[in-house]
Amino acid sequence: MAGHSKFKNIMHRKGAQDAKRAKVFTKVGREITVAVKSSGEPDPEKNPRLRGAISAARAVNMPNDRIKRAIQSAIGGGDGADFVEMRYEGYGPAGVAVIVEALTDNKNRTAADVRSYFNKFGGNLGETGSVSFNFTRGGLMRLVGSGKGTRTPSL
Repeated sequence: MAGHSKFKNIMHRKGAQDAKRAKVFTKVGREITVAVKSSGEPDPEKNPRLRGAISAARAVNMPNDRIKRAIQSAIGGGDGADFVEMRYEGYGPAGVAVIVEALTDNKNRTAADVRSYFNKFGGNLGETGSVSFNFTRGGLMRLVGSGKGTRTPSL
């Protein structure tokens, strides 16, 4: 039974799983880095965005040392790339308003990629403010209390 080695089958499956995990860990690690850089606060108790990013990292079983490394690279302890949040606005097929938020280390490459996707699918990239006036950025806070008079305020 040539080509049916159990080890080779395990190796291919594990390799695919590891690649998926690495992709997710990289994405979450970038979010942690940006959360620290945007506020300048590496303490999750004082930085709610970092707290959310860490809880997302724990949800995907990211190891604690990877979380700490992402925080260290943000405060200057590592040689991590400089990630920036970018926002692109435009109109998709049938005139649907679209806002794309991207986390990137290369603004020019990301702008070209977003522009090509808009063109490929029948949309067009607009100027800043061409679509955002139609949207309201909001948040949601859940307060857990004793159960009496508990409500969820909208921000």
